Amino acid sequence: MTTDRQEQVESAAPAADENKIIAERRAKLAAIREQGVAFPNDFRPEHKAADLHAQYGGKSREELEANPITVKLAGRMMLKREAGKKAAFATLQDSSGAKADGRIQIYATLDLTGEAAMAALHHYDLGDILGVAGTLFKTKTDELTIKVTELRLITKSLRPLPDKFHGLADQETKYRQRYVDLIMNEETRRTFKARTAAMSSIRRFMEKHEFMEVETPMLHPIPGGAAAKPFITHHNALDMQMFLRIAPELYLKRLVVGGFDRVFEINRNFRNEGVSVRHNPEFTMMEFYAAYTDYEWIMNFTESVIRQAAIDAKGTAVLTYGGRELDLSKPFHRLTIVGAINKFAPHYTEAQLNDMEFIKAELLKFGVKPHAHSGLGALQLALFEETAEAQLWEPTFIIDYPVEVSPLARASDTRAGITERFELFMVGREIANGFSELNDAEDQSARFLAQVEAKDAGDEEAMFYDADYIRALEYGMPPAGGCGIGIDRLMMLLTDSPNIRDVLLFPHLRRED
Repeated sequence: MTTDRQEQVESAAPAADENKIIAERRAKLAAIREQGVAFPNDFRPEHKAADLHAQYGGKSREELEANPITVKLAGRMMLKREAGKKAAFATLQDSSGAKADGRIQIYATLDLTGEAAMAALHHYDLGDILGVAGTLFKTKTDELTIKVTELRLITKSLRPLPDKFHGLADQETKYRQRYVDLIMNEETRRTFKARTAAMSSIRRFMEKHEFMEVETPMLHPIPGGAAAKPFITHHNALDMQMFLRIAPELYLKRLVVGGFDRVFEINRNFRNEGVSVRHNPEFTMMEFYAAYTDYEWIMNFTESVIRQAAIDAKGTAVLTYGGRELDLSKPFHRLTIVGAINKFAPHYTEAQLNDMEFIKAELLKFGVKPHAHSGLGALQLALFEETAEAQLWEPTFIIDYPVEVSPLARASDTRAGITERFELFMVGREIANGFSELNDAEDQSARFLAQVEAKDAGDEEAMFYDADYIRALEYGMPPAGGCGIGIDRLMMLLTDSPNIRDVLLFPHLRRED
């Protein structure tokens, strides 16, 4: 038995050379140009497919016949089935739904739609954008359908859509031609609608807690705020070298110095580093700072904002990632670096974890050669990254990082060599990094100088000395806590996406040639 959705012409591209198809469509467009305006801009849709399904999908055929509903809608033609010259079914897709309810069937007939419109419809191609007006009814199979009284071509599609109705087969083409992927793939549309919902949730949450959204520079005279390799450019008017920002941290903390006690920014960072399933050179971060708080407060707040984003984007804080449950509803775990190693690599003894030469030898087994200037804390962190990090599936704060790898974090008042810093991990990936902020200008200056020494020793990711930031701290910054959340990685978790490119509308790729 067939249904109204089953089409005699399901393939968006016939088994013919694509160039021939494009030539045929260009010829159709040329004929349309001769008749008048080829790309009109005077059709104003008044309805969306998803709204019509939600409002009228539950009504019976009899109810729709007794009380005709007039609608006006525009969308891309995805399917077409013609029954001779007298009638045709087609399916239009608009922006209203990430699921099938973003589509609606139309029914055109010679008697109701008119001879000219029916003749034109015969020449329309899949991918064309149409405007229709008419009344709602239900077919014998109870499918909500528009009985067309007006039909117009709004935009002529010159290229055929992919030949598989369910979407693109080639993953790189999906990334490179995201516009086609969005047309064809419901899952892709769902992913980016969920991303938008999560971003809106985060902003609402921040504003509810009296954080002020700000914008800070993208071009920095000195790269700072993170340990990363920057992109370098040149400012012609000022005749000076500039850097695309690797983090907004130092500018946001300047605002705390200036008296804005709670600030946040959601924007791009740029790091001239590798590309992988979890790294993109251009990525989105949210950084926030709150005066008169510490890293304990920031951890609790970070947990809350992430949990709320999941609820608002997915309707639940209990997610599934890669077929495995990820529960954000429970309190997040907390472990020290050494505690995590003890949990996931319990064969190491306490003496071994405090023996620098032993750890160096262990790291070499993993193919990791530590920097010559690395102290015990940095070596323990490197061992943690090799033995424990990938196993942190459940949300876990790793706390109490060593001073030598935390140049912007406040040192503990009670434990030498330790800072009040955390990193949040889920499914074996870092999601956030935060700490009690270092507001001692003299201590910060000394830390910067240590970073300069590390850079001179060959560490390309070590920080520069930022004299203006030191000057800002010398005016006095209140005690504060801050955090940066990797938005793209968070969106991977919320949308069950295995690759960071799946949550970026236009990820970076090698040149097509």
